[in-house]
Amino acid sequence: MVGIVIVSHSNKVAQGVKELVSQMSVDGKIATAGGTNDGRLGTDVEKIIKAINEVYCEDGVLVLFDLGSAYMNAEMAIEGLDEKKKEKVEIIDTALVEGALTAAVEASIGKSKEEIKESLKTMCLGKMP
Repeated sequence: MVGIVIVSHSNKVAQGVKELVSQMSVDGKIATAGGTNDGRLGTDVEKIIKAINEVYCEDGVLVLFDLGSAYMNAEMAIEGLDEKKKEKVEIIDTALVEGALTAAVEASIGKSKEEIKESLKTMCLGKMP
């Protein structure tokens, strides 16, 4: 099952997204990396690495983020992984809450990382009424 990592500048936001997503994907592999190690707003490369390792599996890991610097720290975290893991971890630019919900539900029903990415791409291209 594809693992999902939620990266946010706020630990409360990351935990809240996980709580919401877990209601729809009870068996999902979801980890969070919110805030800094000393409790401030921001992101931390080591927390992101820890979250990736927590949900890592051969099916892969998708990392979702809230703001640009979270993306940069997620990139640095992936660079810190061993070569074999790097190939299986991807950062996805999508709406954090909706993307996490879609990714977690699809992962829980056995969809592949590529299938989930396609759903997220389609979701982002959808039109508002």
